[in-house]
Amino acid sequence: MKYRIFAVLVLMFALSPSALAQDFGKDYKMELTAFFGYTFSEGITFGPDNISGGRLIDKITPTSGLTWGFQADLLAGEMNGFGFQYSEQLSKMELSGADGQKVEITDMTVRNYHGMFTFNFGAPDAPLRPFLFIGLGMTSYAPDNIEGNSVESKKKFSTTGGGGVKLYRSDHIGIRLAARWTPTFIRSDPSGYWCSPFWLGGCWIIEEPNYSHQLEFSGGVTLRF
Repeated sequence: MKYRIFAVLVLMFALSPSALAQDFGKDYKMELTAFFGYTFSEGITFGPDNISGGRLIDKITPTSGLTWGFQADLLAGEMNGFGFQYSEQLSKMELSGADGQKVEITDMTVRNYHGMFTFNFGAPDAPLRPFLFIGLGMTSYAPDNIEGNSVESKKKFSTTGGGGVKLYRSDHIGIRLAARWTPTFIRSDPSGYWCSPFWLGGCWIIEEPNYSHQLEFSGGVTLRF
């Protein structure tokens, strides 16, 4: 229900005549955004391993959940922004067995830290501005205690990218709707061998990267100065 209310408010804002009649300024130096949304998460698979009380486990997944975060950008010219984004997803650690059974063993927080580059389309004084962004950084998986035992959080390299639209109702305040994809590198798994046809004995292990993916949809408020 609350998501339907939010969608109606955004639609009313976008169609508001006053939103299209504002005299927007152009000489902005900074943009701050706070957002809230939902993230769909995917885990990683591996060879079945006996890690859960005698059960064979072949997949670990951070479950999907609510997300919140913020982004701060320094604006370089009319189109470009360079900044930092932090987000936090409420999740659980889910184990999937080789027999198809799933069990959630503890709460887990998934945090993203990314340096960002944003490209804004259209004129700075436009009430509606589409945008695209890319980022580099890391993702942290921080599970709670498991059966009374503390578990160390894991930090992994990740990239992020996406886009959306900003709807400005006044000179300094707008609504930001966005979607982003974050693939996080977890590890490489051996997938075979490659041998050179020109060098006798020249063989190497081929490794396949294993990623955990996040797909986030969010809405928030943007302030620019």
